[in-house]
Amino acid sequence: MANDPDFSRQELLIAVIARLLQGCRLVATGASSPIPGAGALLARAQSGGRLRVNVLGSVRNDFLCDGGVELFDLAGQGRLDAFFLGGGQIDGEANINLVGAGGEYPRTNVRWPGSFGSAYLYSLVPRVILFREEHSRRVMVPKVDFISAAGPKSDGTYRPGGPIGLLTNLCWFTFDRQRRRFVLASVHPGHSLEEVRDNTGFDFDCPAAGPQTEAPDAATLALMRSRIAREIGETYPRFAAQIFPQAMASA
Repeated sequence: MANDPDFSRQELLIAVIARLLQGCRLVATGASSPIPGAGALLARAQSGGRLRVNVLGSVRNDFLCDGGVELFDLAGQGRLDAFFLGGGQIDGEANINLVGAGGEYPRTNVRWPGSFGSAYLYSLVPRVILFREEHSRRVMVPKVDFISAAGPKSDGTYRPGGPIGLLTNLCWFTFDRQRRRFVLASVHPGHSLEEVRDNTGFDFDCPAAGPQTEAPDAATLALMRSRIAREIGETYPRFAAQIFPQAMASA
């Protein structure tokens, strides 16, 4: 973390995610999601076990018997409180693109993995956290080239789910569902409002004096660097070894 040697960028993001999950009963994280997974496990530890967490691909923390099918059932039944989605592109109305960019579909210049169940989960899960580490104008665009999952719209469609905000390596945006706009809630330590503006392709609202993102305290860092490092290391060993080398060396 620039200008702060006490914690890493990844540790800050994990701590922010844990705070955003407070009050949840059941949280799930998808594939290739070490930071959301670690944040959910941290939230579980801080809740005293009241929060249930499913980390896709884990042996110890994946209680689903039928993978995505069961995950979709949980969402449809209203039992899944929070989930994470990202995209190769994200625009100012919270539309996300997981298909491809450049040119017209299906002949896009760049192809990504695809939508899978993102549109379904986006509409049903009440606390969707958009998460993308890279904060640049190629990701944060004025309008996505392809809508994999649409942001909330005022079209009368019943939609209990949707985004609560967008977390990146620069800042945390909340999302105003009525105005369909992101609102800058905090800028991470070591970064600035000017940097956020320079790297964002869509317009967003900003308070006159935007706060700085709260840094993890000593107790949170200690928990993260011990128990949480070992728990997330079971599913993402390379990530844990890189971010928590001391914990993994003694595991």
